[in-house]
Amino acid sequence: MINIKLLKKICETPGAPGFENRVRSLVLKEIKPYVDSIEIDNMGNVTALKKGVDKSKSVMIGAHMDEIGFIVTHIDDNGFLKFHPLGGFDPKTLTSQRVIIHGKKDVIGVMGSKPIHVMSAAEKNKVPKISDYYIDLGLSKKEVDKIISIGDSVTRERELIEMGDCVNCKSLDNRIAVFILIETLKKLKSPAFNTYAVFTVQEEVGIRGAQVATQKIQPDFGFGLDTTIAYDVPGAAAHEKITSLGKGVAIKIMDASTICDSRMVKFMQKNADQNKIKWQNEILTAGGTDTASIQRMTPGGSIAGAFSIPTRHIHQVIEMVHKKDVNNCIELITICLNNLDKNNWSF
Repeated sequence: MINIKLLKKICETPGAPGFENRVRSLVLKEIKPYVDSIEIDNMGNVTALKKGVDKSKSVMIGAHMDEIGFIVTHIDDNGFLKFHPLGGFDPKTLTSQRVIIHGKKDVIGVMGSKPIHVMSAAEKNKVPKISDYYIDLGLSKKEVDKIISIGDSVTRERELIEMGDCVNCKSLDNRIAVFILIETLKKLKSPAFNTYAVFTVQEEVGIRGAQVATQKIQPDFGFGLDTTIAYDVPGAAAHEKITSLGKGVAIKIMDASTICDSRMVKFMQKNADQNKIKWQNEILTAGGTDTASIQRMTPGGSIAGAFSIPTRHIHQVIEMVHKKDVNNCIELITICLNNLDKNNWSF
């Protein structure tokens, strides 16, 4: 149904914000046969152009390459590491998790904290903080200093596995979107307008790469491509779910940083209905995506919307998406890019 081998490679390749080199190299290799030109800007965004039938207008679609991670801030006298988060983490999900420190070579470490056996009653009831954790490499200070330096990046250690109709891995936010954009470029033959597929950097620390790329491209139309919350689990009230796995690609109406253009939302919904593609609405009242920059960081703004992939356990170490939602998304993006010239975009 989907290319699991490629998705696995994309998800497991490290790339914390500001350290996207390895995943960028993978993207470049995968997209080269399918696009007309490729540029890398000073921040590291990859911009791939697929020429359109009408070259007078342009559309940008952005998928960020970076994953939430950490940066080493201190090495103590016993070789334990302290760190700072790059992106948003729920600290309670980090207990005893394996991570990879990317120093002179990749080294496995473990997130450690105070054992429950020696905690006071007050400590047991306290919500954990990032600062409560350290990384244990199982090495002496002398050995650690040979390999690890202040400023090295750290990523989560998790392999991609298939679970029923779903896939489960670290970094599906936002590597599933990177995968979808690559697969879309393979299918896209003659888009309506010049199409800029942008694999952006540093989204998880403030949508930074998309700002730079949008200012250069100055698109007439724009799409964000990212994950969204699927809180379709025990204990969730119907109004809290945001989206559900297996119910189709999510068409964003708004999030905390963007109110999508109503014309684009209706265009996306109409194309999904006409082509019998399963979809669901998305209203996310917290969090944002590259859509915000794609919409705003160009003179006069762009007519922008967003495709979202429902994701359970987001910003944890075991994110999960449904394979059918992934296919629905690839199909709808391709159709929308082909049909942008067939819509009345006036107010």
